[in-house]
Amino acid sequence: MVALIPINSSSIRAVGYEGSTLAVLFHTSVTVYEHHGVPYSLFEGLLNAGSPGIFYNLFIRGKFK
Repeated sequence: MVALIPINSSSIRAVGYEGSTLAVLFHTSVTVYEHHGVPYSLFEGLLNAGSPGIFYNLFIRGKFK
């Protein structure tokens, strides 16, 4: 299981990255969603985004298994 770190976002509670797997926990769910094959640069972008939720929707959601 990927270790999660809390982030400052109104939609995303915590994220984690291991290997090429991005894990995302939303405020509205207890399920951790894993996305495989995500480049580390996108994880960094998510962490540094002004709005992690918008970044997730634009660059990650639906683009990785």
